[in-house]
Amino acid sequence: MSNTHYTLPVIDPVVFDLGFFSPKWYGMMYLIGFVAAWFLANRRLARTPWSKDQLSDILFWGFIGVILGGRIGYVFFYQFDMFLADPIYLFKINEGGMSFHGGLLGVLTALWLSARKLKVPFLVVGDFIAPLVPIGLGAGRIGNFINAELWGRTTDVPWGVIFPGAGDKPRHPSQLYEFALEGVVLFVILWIYSKKPRPIGAVSGIFLLGYGSFRFFVEYFRQWDSHLELYLGILSRGQILSTPMIIGGLILLVLAYRNKQFAEDLVKPQNTKKKKKK
Repeated sequence: MSNTHYTLPVIDPVVFDLGFFSPKWYGMMYLIGFVAAWFLANRRLARTPWSKDQLSDILFWGFIGVILGGRIGYVFFYQFDMFLADPIYLFKINEGGMSFHGGLLGVLTALWLSARKLKVPFLVVGDFIAPLVPIGLGAGRIGNFINAELWGRTTDVPWGVIFPGAGDKPRHPSQLYEFALEGVVLFVILWIYSKKPRPIGAVSGIFLLGYGSFRFFVEYFRQWDSHLELYLGILSRGQILSTPMIIGGLILLVLAYRNKQFAEDLVKPQNTKKKKKK
């Protein structure tokens, strides 16, 4: 069976080594996500009441929230026993380990603080940031694939991949499934949907519902962590963490379209051109 499937070669985790600078693939993927978010945010800046400096502050603290929340979430959601045995493990970032759900909580905290500083509703900031996130998520999954980590369950489908360190049986390339759904598809949905004015909270609701649903689905193909038991024998930790996102997204959408309040009614875009007097 394995002779007909693609075998992923062992890829050096270091992209290039200059001695003083040796970036790793996973870190490079994070950088791509951050740069893409900055570029896309600036393209839509004219639709907001914020200056470039204010936007930079939002993005900067959002990035900090991703890193801190992602690491803390990974340790507490997936490696809590290791943390209890060695609390210093929380700071051993070089050993790897980031959690999307933890990163989400970190970003939400950063956006809440930014919204308070800007004196605008939290969901207004959330709706602006949500379409920027999927590219970073997709890039991160490519990093997982290159590093041969977070692979899927064994399978005999033609596109199964034999990962180094995962035995000689082909597995679902679940990282690529997540790249396609959480990265590409979710980005297209959010980018197109957010092009037109939507009720406050609707874009954030679509993001939560979309990511939660895609992640819940892909978890059925992804190998669960061996040290974590399945809930009820069928649900992984990732599915449990994604369920509140699905429920929260649906609630946000219902409330958004019930209230029908638009950001444009609260604040005026900063780049609105004034007509010249003749």
